[in-house]
Amino acid sequence: MISLASLNNNMQFADITTIHAAMAALKIWIIGTVAFLLAMVWTPLLTKYLYKYKIGIRIKEFSVGGEKAPIYHELHKGKSGTPTMGGALVWVTVLFLAAVFYLIHPYFDSKIIMRLDFLSRSQTWLPLFALITTAIMGAFDDIFSVKGWGSNKGGGVRFLYRFGWLLLIAVAGSLWFYFKLEQDSIHIPAFGDLEIGLWYVPFFIFIVLATAFSSNETDGLDGLNGGVLLFAFSVFGAIAFAQNKIDLAAFCAAICGALLAFLWFNIHPARFFMGDTGSTSLGATLAVVALMTNSSLILPVVCIVYVIESLSVVIQLTSKKIFKRKIFLSTPIHHHFEAKGWPETKVTMRFWILTGVFAAMGLIVGILGMGK
Repeated sequence: MISLASLNNNMQFADITTIHAAMAALKIWIIGTVAFLLAMVWTPLLTKYLYKYKIGIRIKEFSVGGEKAPIYHELHKGKSGTPTMGGALVWVTVLFLAAVFYLIHPYFDSKIIMRLDFLSRSQTWLPLFALITTAIMGAFDDIFSVKGWGSNKGGGVRFLYRFGWLLLIAVAGSLWFYFKLEQDSIHIPAFGDLEIGLWYVPFFIFIVLATAFSSNETDGLDGLNGGVLLFAFSVFGAIAFAQNKIDLAAFCAAICGALLAFLWFNIHPARFFMGDTGSTSLGATLAVVALMTNSSLILPVVCIVYVIESLSVVIQLTSKKIFKRKIFLSTPIHHHFEAKGWPETKVTMRFWILTGVFAAMGLIVGILGMGK
C-alpha cells in the first residue's frame, strides 16, 4: 500500500515540477516579448541607416551561375533600390539581449528577479556562434552585392568563398558536437536512436549547409522566408522546452520575437529585405537548433517549403544540363508561380499555409517521438 507520506512527497514533487515549468514558460514568453518590442523600437534606426547609406538591393540580370535570368529581372525590377540587410534586425537583437541579460544578472538576487539570461555552454553557445559568424558572412555578401563589388556579374562575394566560409563553420560545429558533446546518433521518432559514429560529422555538415542555402533560396518574396522561419523556430523552441532545454527554447523565443518585428515591416510591400545576413544565418542556426534537440529528421517536414524550393532548383539545373531545356519558367519555384501570373502575396500566403500544416505535423511527431 502507498503510505500517506509517500503520497505527500509525490504531490510536492509534482507541485515543484509544475512551478518549474510555469517559471520556464514565463521566462521564454518574457524574452520573446522583449525581443519583439526591442526590435520594433530600433527598426527606425536601422531603416534610416540603410536609406542613408543606400544599402539597396540590385535586381541582377544574372543568376548565381552567371546565366541570364530575364524572367526574374522583369518580375522584380521594380524592387530595385529597396534596402536589404534587414535580417540584421533579428541577429543584432538576439545578440544584444543575450549579452545584456548575461551581464546584468549577477547584480540581482535570483530570488527577486527571474533569471532571464539564456547563455549556456551546453545549449546556446553553438547556435549563437552559428548565428553571428554566418550573419557576418552574409553581411559581406550583401554589401558587395549593393556596391557591385566582386567577381559575380552584378556584384557579390563569389559562391566558392561563401561556401567555404559556411563549410568551415559547419565543420567546427560538427567537431564540437562529436568530441565535446559526444553526439554520435540520430534520433528516429517512434524507433529510437541510431548510432552512426564518425558519420555524424558529415551528417551534421550536410544538414547545416542544406538548410542555410535552402533558406537563402527561399528568401525571394516579401515575407516568405520570414514566415517559414517563424514557424520553424517556434516548433523547435517547443521541442526544446519539452526536452527541458530552457535556455535553447528561450534562444528560439528571442529569434521568434525579433522575426515577428521583422515581418511587421517585411510583408508586402516590404520596407526592407532580409538579405544574406539574415537568410543564411537564420537557416544555419535553425539547422543547429534542430541538431541540438536531436530532431533533425523532422526538419524537412517542418520546412517542407525549403525542400520544394531546393528540389525545384536541382531539377531545373539538371534538366538544363542534360536535356538542354527548362522544366520551370523560373526557379526557385516561387518565381515560377509568379511567372504563371500568381500575385506575390498569393504565393507567400499559400506557402505560409503549407508550412503551418507541416510544422504542426512535425511538432506532433517531434514531441510524441521523443520517448521512443
